[in-house]
Amino acid sequence: MIYLFHGSDVGKVRAKAFAWAAAARAKAPDAAYIRLQGKEITAPALFDAIGAQGLFFSKSLILIDEPFSDSETAETVLELLDALAQTENPVAILAPKLLPARAKKLEAVATKVFKEDALPTRARGFNSGLVNALGAKNGKALWLELQKAERQGDVPEMVHGLLHWKARELMQKASPSWKKEEARALSVTLIEMVSRARSGDLPLSESMERFALSL
Repeated sequence: MIYLFHGSDVGKVRAKAFAWAAAARAKAPDAAYIRLQGKEITAPALFDAIGAQGLFFSKSLILIDEPFSDSETAETVLELLDALAQTENPVAILAPKLLPARAKKLEAVATKVFKEDALPTRARGFNSGLVNALGAKNGKALWLELQKAERQGDVPEMVHGLLHWKARELMQKASPSWKKEEARALSVTLIEMVSRARSGDLPLSESMERFALSL
């Protein structure tokens, strides 16, 4: 049985999937929990997971983490879709930003679908206040701009994109507030924020606020 988690709001999709997995594990603490991601998503691994049984558990809980981010793992999951749908073991497929054609195919065989889409945003001009605050290394001003952007409906991914664009610019141009080494470290910090958000450790908006307050 397949439980599909998808939608354009990556943070909410991942949070929903892991919350579901935690609840399922709490209900069946003796069940084996198998999480497959990246190159771990192979046909043998999937067959082993859906057929797993042991002395102390009769079912397995399987989480397939973003299989469609890679063409090879995407093809593997699609080829085994019927087997995944027919197993009695719960199979959660975590697939943010799933293409419509694939979403339709998976929804047709899923036991339940959870979809989390980002709210549409109003078209606005370039947020100069935000990037200027970062360029000036003014943490208080940056935090205020982050709050303002959130109130105006800007999604965290868009705000983060502007900050990372500014970080790359600071790496190329001289700045009285940022040395080039500091700008490179800033770029790495911003990239790490996305990784933490994708892993469910810390929402992107909260990471940016914490960073602003630390400047």
